[in-house]
Amino acid sequence: MTLNRQPTLPNAPKPQWIWPLAWAALLLLSLVGMTALEGVFRWIEPDARQVIYDRAAFSTLLGRHMLVVGVAALVTVTIGVLAGVAVTRERGRDFLPLVGQLASLGQTFPPVAVLALAVPVLGFGTLPIMVALMLYGLLPIVRNTLAGINDVDPTIKQSAQAMGMTPGQVLRQVELPLAAPVILAGVRTSVTINIATAALGATVGASNLGDPIIAGIVNGNMAYVLQGALLIALLALSIDSAFNVYQQRLRQRLSAS
Repeated sequence: MTLNRQPTLPNAPKPQWIWPLAWAALLLLSLVGMTALEGVFRWIEPDARQVIYDRAAFSTLLGRHMLVVGVAALVTVTIGVLAGVAVTRERGRDFLPLVGQLASLGQTFPPVAVLALAVPVLGFGTLPIMVALMLYGLLPIVRNTLAGINDVDPTIKQSAQAMGMTPGQVLRQVELPLAAPVILAGVRTSVTINIATAALGATVGASNLGDPIIAGIVNGNMAYVLQGALLIALLALSIDSAFNVYQQRLRQRLSAS
């Protein structure tokens, strides 16, 4: 007896990628089709002279937004992971409370306050918001790096050392791979939060998706606010769901090994 199998499409996306692709598609449609929603925004703001933000192309604002968040994330991940690793080593354990307090300090200051303090030193533009994003996004990465490395089973590390691995090899080949899903969860939280926080950069001259929001608040135009908020939300959902898929794949890989 033979079973009839349904043909599979070799290039079809795997089910776990459906949501990231769906959110990304909605983001793309919103970028190119925002003017098609003019009737909806006109209903929200019937008395406004203009309801579609056009001081800059939404695609340009999106690119600038992603660049700021991406650079800040790259620096924050590098500093956060290195700091977390350093204080889990024998020589760095004494600095663990200090690193934890410094990482927490970034989130004790509201991003607006960080911008206000950074502008007189760095001037208006992109640098102040990058500093704010780095400070604000450091804590989840440091905490998750510490948690991930400390949760590695000591017997696994002892077995690796018994096989002749150096401390550096144990870190690179055992601890970091096993801690990767937890570290990635911290990176996911940091980046997702900063996608929304980056909108504040528009208040200090950093052009991004916060521009329509700030312009809408200043001019009393809720249509502008909704356009910026919609694009930021779709970007955050796209990135967050992509991180979620990658986390699941890491966990499956670790479970299979």
